[in-house]
Amino acid sequence: MIRNFNKFKFSTPFSIALITMVIYGSCSTEREGNRLPKNPNIIVILADDMGYGDVSALNPESRVRTPAIDRMVNEGISFSNAHASASVCTPSRYGFLTGRYAFRSENGAFGIGGFAGPVIESGRETLASLLKEAGYHTGIVGKWHLGLDWKAKGNEEGIQFDDQSGYSNVDYSQPVGSGPNDYGFDYSFIHPASLDIPPYLFLKDHHVIDPEMILTTDVYPTRLENTTYAWDKKHSNEEAVYWEKGVWWRQGEMSSSFRIEDCHDEILEEGLSFIDSRAEEHPEQPFFLYMPLTGPHTPWVPTDEFKGKTPIGLYGDFVLNIDDVVEQVQNALIKHGIRENTILVFSSDNGAYWPQEEIELHDHDSNWGRRGQKGDIWEGGHRVPLIISWPEKIEKASVYTPLVSLIDFFATFMDLTGQKMSSGSGEDSFSFFHVLDGHPEKPVRTSMVHHSSGGMYSFSNENYKFIEGLGSGGFTAPQFEEPKPDGPQGQLYRIDLDSTESQNLFLEHPDLANSMSQTLKSSK
Repeated sequence: MIRNFNKFKFSTPFSIALITMVIYGSCSTEREGNRLPKNPNIIVILADDMGYGDVSALNPESRVRTPAIDRMVNEGISFSNAHASASVCTPSRYGFLTGRYAFRSENGAFGIGGFAGPVIESGRETLASLLKEAGYHTGIVGKWHLGLDWKAKGNEEGIQFDDQSGYSNVDYSQPVGSGPNDYGFDYSFIHPASLDIPPYLFLKDHHVIDPEMILTTDVYPTRLENTTYAWDKKHSNEEAVYWEKGVWWRQGEMSSSFRIEDCHDEILEEGLSFIDSRAEEHPEQPFFLYMPLTGPHTPWVPTDEFKGKTPIGLYGDFVLNIDDVVEQVQNALIKHGIRENTILVFSSDNGAYWPQEEIELHDHDSNWGRRGQKGDIWEGGHRVPLIISWPEKIEKASVYTPLVSLIDFFATFMDLTGQKMSSGSGEDSFSFFHVLDGHPEKPVRTSMVHHSSGGMYSFSNENYKFIEGLGSGGFTAPQFEEPKPDGPQGQLYRIDLDSTESQNLFLEHPDLANSMSQTLKSSK
């Protein structure tokens, strides 16, 4: 009707004013009449091990096309210098949810298995709890990987897991004693850890959906007739299922109804169901949905729809599944008429696990423009894609180039909801709400600490990056190097001019290296 107003003729100014009031009223009363929430809905889609260079709108040389994520880039804000606080799963996720460096946590600094206990401290404020306090309904659908308080069978003390047999002493009929619902989530539907780590199952609000357990090898053969080993075989033992590069998972217990190849689709279906239910049944209340996906982390198991659709193999095909999640979430928001007032975030927990062999084989650099990969202290380990759309506030595409960290969402959502930071919460988080609110000229932060999978730390500011040792500190060889008596003891890069960290300036600027080393030590 609005599009065709020009064809009508109105006889009096009063008529025009009346029509205008009706139009304005029909739009505004949705919010005034409690049909739409005052605060925006928030959805965070967190990919697992997906690199900055896998997004085609961010990497002109990408051999993968990601149209849905590209649409976010073309409509929202891209953060070209965004980083996870660590280069592996658990500490990165801890930092994202708590606004706190994971090395400050007793248990959160390194990757954990699927049977580990809770990593987030009891009573610690999280993104979910602060948004719940602001009136949001909060949900998590996807990969947790922050530990659960499993219950042992009988009167046994502690949880035990035998990686040779694949069996544990967990009583899956019992709800876990601590999990996402204890950290501010009203609803949770999770896989405990990565999709190559047992146990393989879903929990809904702390209850295992299917407690009847089998072993992965009851369903999947450990090898195929044409299996050949690649660089990633080192992560699994002889009992693990290993079919080909990227398609493997460790031996362990699995719900009888769970299937590795269906996990991604089940997470997507549950996430869309959450959006549907909140939009249809509770449109007056804002919601926060955290969707940490299990891909494109190994095992690379794209759905049939996307198999063979990219020139870089199963990993690239699986990236298309991730892009499809973004598209389906966007379509759900449009369907319910809530796209304008929804903050949609797309990012990754760390850089891609994409070694030099794959770059050379496929002529595709998942961590485009940066050195290293997942696990490394170099930029490729922790620089991540970060794109945010919010049509009601962000009217045109832009790129934000200063430093920003995933731990900064804590302070940002505090600002969004008008809350005050409480003592001992989100102590490492800096708000970038002003960037979303149309004022990108003010930097969010001037420095940042990172740590690698092997426990190597770095400190970076707007110009330089100092690394406390030699080597990658992570998955790229050599992980650690012994310094020579007359050689550099660490690494120093002019990161604003040398983004590939190719020229170590440690010996040229010893005073600066020492100063940054002291700052790093005082920050830890």
